[in-house]
Amino acid sequence: MAQRTSPTQRQRRLGAELRKIRLAAGVSAESAAGLLGVDRSKVSAIESGIRTISEERLRTLACHCDCADEQYIAALVEMAQPRQRGWWERYRGSLSAALLDIAELEAHASRMHYAHSVHIPGLLQTSDHALAIFRFAVPALPEQELALRLALRMERQQVLEGVGAPEYRGMVHEAALRMQFGGPKVARSQLEHLLHMSEHDNVILRVLTFEAGGFPGAGQTVNYVQGRVPQLDTVQVDSTHGPDFLHADAQLAKYRAHLEWMERLSLTPEASRDFIHHLARQL
Repeated sequence: MAQRTSPTQRQRRLGAELRKIRLAAGVSAESAAGLLGVDRSKVSAIESGIRTISEERLRTLACHCDCADEQYIAALVEMAQPRQRGWWERYRGSLSAALLDIAELEAHASRMHYAHSVHIPGLLQTSDHALAIFRFAVPALPEQELALRLALRMERQQVLEGVGAPEYRGMVHEAALRMQFGGPKVARSQLEHLLHMSEHDNVILRVLTFEAGGFPGAGQTVNYVQGRVPQLDTVQVDSTHGPDFLHADAQLAKYRAHLEWMERLSLTPEASRDFIHHLARQL
């Protein structure tokens, strides 16, 4: 079993799922170690994402823990496979690992459901709009990091293009649409880009207007990313210290309810396009 020094969020998630399976079955770490033919410290390392696990050992553990959901097990086996080098790895060592974790999460998504109240979702931003936002970072980012972050942001957007692209459901508050990052010209171009993206078959864009009133979690950015199976869904939320990744059952249920509530309050996709077009004409 190979050992890592800095596991990715996806690798840590695999370990967390294996620990969840073990605990649900009431199997101790010592028993799991004996079953797998390793010492207890290696079980802890596997469950923290530091050590890899083979398909054979993963399936042995799942069987011993009475986990019979074959689709779930197959998804875990896929996560445990030797990792192919994703395009985001080019930025490893130059940008925060958490930013690369977002790109990897999106690359493995089957569906994405985003809600933004102040900013345009990153996957729908123009380069000028994104750069204007990055310039408000505290402390100020050096020019080299600005360029790297912008390049990463633009490459992330390719996940929405081509055959097999995941479904993307985005909800944007009117406040975000009216924010003029970079000035009126940049803002108008951004709104026009939203209209263009909303024409993609896999992109559903809805607007939550001021008239809708209050909504749950006001002000929070919520990115709900569905995995290959429901057990592997992830919520990514932004904070001043960087992105957080949540996957406890109660957290997932909370944010699903959060997004469903917001969607009920928002305009239809057709009315949303009309609303965005109206705002763009005012600039």
